[in-house]
Amino acid sequence: MMIHHHKILSLLLVVLLTISTTTRSQAFVLPPHNTANAKAPGVRQPSTKNSPTQKQSFTSTGWDSFEKLRTVTDVPSGEGQRKFRRTVYSHDDWKKHRSQDRFIFYLQAIFSSGVYKNLQREVTLTCGVAVFVCLYNALFGGYTDWEGVQQAALIQSQYFPKIGLPLAAFTLTSPSLGLLLVFRTNTSYQRWDEARKNWGMNINHTRNLNRMANAYYDPTANVTPEQRQADLTHVAVCTWAFVRAMKRHLSPEEEDEAAFVKELYDRLPAAQAEKVVKSAHRPNRALQDLSYAIEDLPMHYLRKNEVHRAVTIFEDNLGSSERILTSPVPLFYSRHLARFLAVWLLLLPFGLYDAFAPSWNHMAMIPATVVISTMLFGIEEIGTQLEEPFTVLPMQAFCDKIYNWCTEIQSWQPGDNGRPAKPVRPQHALYFTEQSVGMALPMPPPTATMVNGDRAAPVMAAKKQPTPVAKANNNDNRGGGLPPPSSPSQLSMEEFLKRQAQGGS
Repeated sequence: MMIHHHKILSLLLVVLLTISTTTRSQAFVLPPHNTANAKAPGVRQPSTKNSPTQKQSFTSTGWDSFEKLRTVTDVPSGEGQRKFRRTVYSHDDWKKHRSQDRFIFYLQAIFSSGVYKNLQREVTLTCGVAVFVCLYNALFGGYTDWEGVQQAALIQSQYFPKIGLPLAAFTLTSPSLGLLLVFRTNTSYQRWDEARKNWGMNINHTRNLNRMANAYYDPTANVTPEQRQADLTHVAVCTWAFVRAMKRHLSPEEEDEAAFVKELYDRLPAAQAEKVVKSAHRPNRALQDLSYAIEDLPMHYLRKNEVHRAVTIFEDNLGSSERILTSPVPLFYSRHLARFLAVWLLLLPFGLYDAFAPSWNHMAMIPATVVISTMLFGIEEIGTQLEEPFTVLPMQAFCDKIYNWCTEIQSWQPGDNGRPAKPVRPQHALYFTEQSVGMALPMPPPTATMVNGDRAAPVMAAKKQPTPVAKANNNDNRGGGLPPPSSPSQLSMEEFLKRQAQGGS
């Protein structure tokens, strides 16, 4: 029996060595590559002055999310790594993304993967089950010694038989598990995609709003160039204040509150910044300030309505994002999938034991269990990480770009491209400010017709009007035609539009 004890101790050492080499998180120094131009232009880059373990503010990352942690043993896990997921690609990043060496790099970086880092406990547990199955069956069912000789069980009892499950049970249930995983990841990706589209709409319509504000600003208004620039700059800053408030609204308080308050007081008037900060719903307050800024512009109300349409789209994007943030994938689905996957993988070593009989004491089952559980747990982990997309979207980079683009648009002036701005044409005067409507409206000169010897209603030259039918009137020898017309210069805007809708009469 003494030799048996030595052999079983050797077997235990081999098992422990296998566990340490398959489940331990290792530091891996990746091969250097040129990252000089790997980041998108105009985007602030992470600071490298502080230790990566310290709290840092990352606006975006590129192709290699953890490039700043190449020589760091403790890659962050859980919430600490989400700031490294805020990817903004440039052309150089795309070249690396589709490089023919990408598989080599991905395999080299496997031990520094953030996804696998989050799975250490789950994978260790499944690996422990596999080790238990091997040891149990060796103790109660026999084992193979170092010389390859089959030895009898160390403990022989009818109450402790060898354990195992038919592999057919896992073959039958694997399609159902696959469908659950596919639906989980697809749904999470759709949520991420919708959130990214919401921010894409924000970017597009912030530019549209400021472009229209600049182009529709009434050149006939009695304002100085300095006042015009101040009005348009205020619109640009209010536009940025909304998207920045939306970013704070969708971000954890501990990550963004201090930076949000500081940026608002740096760029907005103190009173306005205070109103936004103290509001219960900050994006709504910022959107209201943007509406006030648009209303202050000297611009006809029809054009203001066009500008306000972009503001309405901002509200829609905000509501869509709030729905994503506050409504997860139904919890009973997520929890059932997690339980199904955990039980399936924890029982998998019992089904794989006989399949690995050709290996020494079935030991090849242990690394196989580690790989399979890592891949399947990884799919569920990716779906969970994508389900809440806002802390992995580079929202700060979006806000910085919006501020830069909007202020640039409002710095442009009519005629600064070398093409002189033309004066307002009379037929376009209606679409400027209310004061402009008081000018002579663009109506063709009327021509008069005679009814019963008196002057009747003028008829537009562009469209011949039928002569009104005369009605009997003892006090007036004129036909009972239309009432005396008003002069075109006396028409209000509403009357003019009403007559235009009636065919110019």
